[in-house]
Amino acid sequence: MDSTVIYKKDHITEHDIYLFKEGTHSALYKKLGAHLMEDKGRKGTHFAIWAPNAESVSVMGDFNGWNRASHPLRVRDDWSGVWEGFIPGLCEGSIYKYHIVSRLNGYKVDKADPFAFHAETPPKTASVVTDLSYKWGDSEWMAERGQRNSLTSPQSIYEVHPGSWRRNKEGQFLTYRELARELSEYVLEMGFTHVEFLPVMEHPFYGSWGYQSTGFFAPTSRFGTPADFMYLVDKLHQSGIGVILDWVPSHFPSDQHGPGFFDGTHLYEHADPRLGFHPDWKSFIFNYGRNEVRSFLLSSGLFWLDLYHVDALRVDAVASMLYLDYSRKEGEWIPNIYGGRENLDAMNFLKRLNEEVYGRFPDVQTIAEESTAWPGVSTPTYLGGLGFGMKWNMGWMHDTLKYFKQDPLFRKHYHNDITFSIWYAFTENFMLPLSHDEVVHGKGSLIGKMPGDEWQRFANMRLLFGYMFGHPGKKLLFMGAEFGQVREWTHEESLDWHILEFGLHNGLQRWVRDLNHLYRESPPLYALDFEDKGFTWLGVHDWEGSVLYFSRTNGVKTMLVVCNMTPIVRHGYRLPLPEGGAWKEALNSDEEIYGGSGVVNRGDIKAEAHMVDEYPYSISLTLPPLGVIFLTRAE
Repeated sequence: MDSTVIYKKDHITEHDIYLFKEGTHSALYKKLGAHLMEDKGRKGTHFAIWAPNAESVSVMGDFNGWNRASHPLRVRDDWSGVWEGFIPGLCEGSIYKYHIVSRLNGYKVDKADPFAFHAETPPKTASVVTDLSYKWGDSEWMAERGQRNSLTSPQSIYEVHPGSWRRNKEGQFLTYRELARELSEYVLEMGFTHVEFLPVMEHPFYGSWGYQSTGFFAPTSRFGTPADFMYLVDKLHQSGIGVILDWVPSHFPSDQHGPGFFDGTHLYEHADPRLGFHPDWKSFIFNYGRNEVRSFLLSSGLFWLDLYHVDALRVDAVASMLYLDYSRKEGEWIPNIYGGRENLDAMNFLKRLNEEVYGRFPDVQTIAEESTAWPGVSTPTYLGGLGFGMKWNMGWMHDTLKYFKQDPLFRKHYHNDITFSIWYAFTENFMLPLSHDEVVHGKGSLIGKMPGDEWQRFANMRLLFGYMFGHPGKKLLFMGAEFGQVREWTHEESLDWHILEFGLHNGLQRWVRDLNHLYRESPPLYALDFEDKGFTWLGVHDWEGSVLYFSRTNGVKTMLVVCNMTPIVRHGYRLPLPEGGAWKEALNSDEEIYGGSGVVNRGDIKAEAHMVDEYPYSISLTLPPLGVIFLTRAE
């Protein structure tokens, strides 16, 4: 290929530059990076990169023998910091990097494209020229996803790590297309409404699970091409399953080919390590106060919603963004202009992000993983909040697992741990997460946290999931929990699917499947998740017996949920009710088909004019050991 580089300014307009420099451009993926196009009938690739402190920028790759001098770009103007050029004949699949010489210190470096749509498979680090055109087949889903993703609709989310959900017979990764077939069939059968993927954005270290991303516009090539990942999303949508992506705008790794120290200066990150380096993850922190960085991150978030039809972004580590002293000792952080520990730039960025997302895609959601009591995370920005659609309820997760780890004999001493969540359940739009974070780093598997013998551990798991599905809030389970994965999760291996040959594992899986289907078919369990009028305690004070019972309603129908947190069968247990009528079991975790002991309540259960706890009516139940019962009105 010759060294012709054509300079043209019509691809990036002055208005684009204005928005970019203002920090409000949310579609830079259409302008910066490598774009296939034509110029005067000649096909080729247009390159544009932001490097304001560069003395020179050139494109090198397999097309020019990695010659650092043969294809120089030209700086657009004196103030944008954008370098650009069109290289005729450079086609899809070409591998490239930018060679950058800094004008400040003579620093020279070869960088991957921060705006690349595709990358070489790690450990290789170059970018790949890619056409993102794709013929979608999910028009039916896209037309109705506003309702599917609504806060008043059921959302039961299956959290998946693509590299370890399932592997082939040789122990190798499934491709995106293989996942599309196998995962969509499984999730559809299990009744989950959405799949949430741990970050698929390109990352150099597989062991980071994607949380140390360098490719903010590129799905990892470990499992296939961008078109292959689009096919996966498309297939899930065609199966009626939503897609959520974990997205990490909080930090990025310091690998030399990444965005760090990009043009010989700390361009994307803060120069001061007290602001720009994360002590826990040993990674760079984005400079949210820099306009161009905000445009970069806004564009990354919107990119996945736009070009990949993603239904929600789960924003990782929001607390680390909001607090300047996050995981830092005194003297290791810099207060804001008011002397406080709040990161005002990050706060403003998150507000802007949510305004952009809901402004352009009102039928999707943003979800915050925020582990503190920061107020108004899921409150609209016009009311002073951060503007997220939902927030992970980390307090519920912590207290619930603390409770379930206790020997049932002693649970009466921890009764407040299991009831406290309702005190704040409606202060945010909460999602209840039993996520990957709870089954790694020596924490063991979820079923490994349950006390007792094998039967009791599985009964506790069924009880835990039943309590979770009855509790207000959307639901999230990490892969493997649904069938009682015994080993702690490891990203290097498949889940232990073979254990489904054993009855208790199979019964637990069937319980989760039936829970999902009951949940999706029962508006009382989801329609008023975020309003206190959708929940009523019917009995919260039986700490001695460790029994909880409450009602859920959508304003039209009601469902009762009864949890016996001990292995003692309780006969003739009186459940108070405000009105008469007949009830029946919709689901009972102690059914033998789930691995239970078969303590159930058959037929209609009629309420009697028998006052209990100031309620005029009550029903008499037999409570199964370590069991949960869902009751509906008898027709």
